[in-house]
Formats: sequence, C-alpha cells, structure tokens
Amino acid sequence: MEYAPPPFFKHGPSLLTRFAFFSLLSITLLVADVRFGYLHVVQQAVGVVIYPLQRLATLPGTLAQRIGEFFVTHARLERENEQLKRQTLLDAAVLQNQQAVAAENQHLREMLGLRGRIPRDAIGAEIVYAPRDPFTRRVVVDKGFQHGVKAGQAVVDHIGVVGQVTRVFPWLSEVTLVTDKEQAVPIQVLRSGLRGVTFGIGYDGALELRFMPVNADIQNGDVLVTSGLDGTYPSGLPVAVVSNIERNAAYAFARITCTPAAAVGNFGQVLILSGDDGFPAMPSTQEAGGKARKARKGGE
Repeated sequence: MEYAPPPFFKHGPSLLTRFAFFSLLSITLLVADVRFGYLHVVQQAVGVVIYPLQRLATLPGTLAQRIGEFFVTHARLERENEQLKRQTLLDAAVLQNQQAVAAENQHLREMLGLRGRIPRDAIGAEIVYAPRDPFTRRVVVDKGFQHGVKAGQAVVDHIGVVGQVTRVFPWLSEVTLVTDKEQAVPIQVLRSGLRGVTFGIGYDGALELRFMPVNADIQNGDVLVTSGLDGTYPSGLPVAVVSNIERNAAYAFARITCTPAAAVGNFGQVLILSGDDGFPAMPSTQEAGGKARKARKGGE
C-alpha cells in the first residue's frame, strides 16, 4: 500500500459543502431582497461608489459626440442663415413691387373716377390631399363651415385663380380646380377688354376659351383675368394666358387653348375669399316672372 504523508496545512470543507453553502446563501439573499428589500440600501451605496467610474468610462464617447454635433449644428446654422438672408431680400423686393403696383392702381382709379374695389376677407387654408379620381380635378383643404367657409366661394393663391369651393364639411372643404371639366370662369382679355368664359378640359396644364368667333381680337400671350360679372370671383384676378389659337374658316368659333396662371398642380396653401362682393341679391324666379308679365301687360 502506498502511504501518503499527512497534509502540511489542514484543509477546509469540501467543495460540495462550500457549493451548497454559497448556493443557499445566494438564494436567501435573493428572497430577502425581493420580499423585504434589505439590500436596497446596499445597492444604492454601490451605485454611488461606481457612478464616477461609469461617467469616466463614458466620457470620451460623450465628448466626441458633443464635438461632432457642435460642428454639424454650426454648419447647418450657417447654411440656414444664408438661405434666410437671400429669401428676405427676395421677399422685400416682391413686397416693394406689390406696394408700388397697388399705389399706381389706386392712383389710376382715382383719376378715372372709378369706385374702388370692395375688399374681401380671406381665410388661409392648406391642401390636405387630392381625391384619387382620374376624371376630376379637385383638392381637399383643411377649413370647413366651422371656419366660415361656404360653398361657392372663390379660391386663389399668390398668382391667380385656383378654383371654387363646391362642397363643405365641418372641418374640410372640397375645391374644384379651374382645370376641371365642370368648372367655368368668366374672363376678360386684359389687352382688348373682350369678355368670354374659360372651361377646364380635365388636366392641370390647360384651359379652353370657348365660343369665341374666328375673327375675335385675341392673340397668343394675351392675359385673361376675371371679369367679375358672375359675382363669385373679384375682377382683375389672373386666370390664364393664351398659348395656342387655331382659326379655321369652316367653323364659326376658334379653338383657343390657355395655360392656367395659378400653380394649379403645385401649390400647397390657398386663400378662400369671402362671398361679400357687394352685388345685389339675385331676384327669385317668381319675382322675375311677375316683372316679365307686368312688362308685357304694360306693352299691350
């Protein structure tokens, strides 16, 4: 038999005993922490001790991020500042031009003795979406009869006539564009004063000026403005520019194609004009019939 000398140092408990003891201690601490929260104070103390170490460990990354954000923000602010300066100069030039034109128009009206145009109130609206109907040209704006919008009111943008309100909901309204097939706008040729009516043809890029004689005084490039005879659109608003004229002696009317003045397919914000145009109320059908009968009797 082999003989093993006794160990020089006395060994402690066996590995199994130590494993069982520490496992039981761990389970006891977990249960005590969950049920009674005895270790909460210890956790807070440990968190306070290691917090400076955590901050120190994350400091390089935080500094690098802050430095990068500083340079990016500085460059972006410089670009935005330059853009705002250019836009301010452009807006100032446009405003000065509009003020000069308004002053000149007022002076000419006073010289001619014409009654000044009655101003209308306007409601600013933003286009929400366009209905997915390929056969109509309509948009929906974010103002309804809760905001004072009524059916029949004119809709314009910063360039010219956009369309007309055709349906009104509590918080939304549907606007039929001037390029819709069911939309007609009374116009006047700015150069010659000739009156007519433009009709939409179903897509955003063109209008038609119908029922104009072949020998009518109209040319390519003529500006068409609202005549104001319908009581819906104020007079003088740009509607379209004549782009093509086809005259054929075999037909009584010329075929005239126009380009809309307003950005019908590109705008985002519009103005809805109030219906207060100063026109007297239209007589009812009964009143009109009674007046006609009286006129005939008087003639007899």
